[in-house]
Amino acid sequence: MFGSFNALKRTRGLMVAQVTVVHMAETDAAGLAARRVAWVTGASRGVGRGVAVSLGAAGWAVYVTARSSVAGRTSHLPGTVEEAAAAVTAAGGEGVPVICDHTDDVAVAAVARAIMAERGRLDLLVNNVWGGYERINAG
Repeated sequence: MFGSFNALKRTRGLMVAQVTVVHMAETDAAGLAARRVAWVTGASRGVGRGVAVSLGAAGWAVYVTARSSVAGRTSHLPGTVEEAAAAVTAAGGEGVPVICDHTDDVAVAAVARAIMAERGRLDLLVNNVWGGYERINAG
């Protein structure tokens, strides 16, 4: 088992999931500890960020994808892929920020190819994207 969902709570007006991630030791051919690789979509804020940081705390390499970045935010809400990846790394994992518009199939495929080229595998996909903020922001 990779982890479990513990609770859903409201924090600063946002629903936040509390997740426990179980670290699963794995070694590569040389006997060295190998990081499991996760891709968390929509991870710049909220539940996606929480899951990504939890995976980081368990020692995972986490590809953090979202549209919001320091180069350009998608809304007034806080959070960027760079900040979330830094939080993953601070928690003990390896955060990899990747700007991606998940409504663009070519961009999503490029992220998948990059993960396979850099890591050779993907152990966990957390599909957490949601484009509904545009309607909220429109008022």
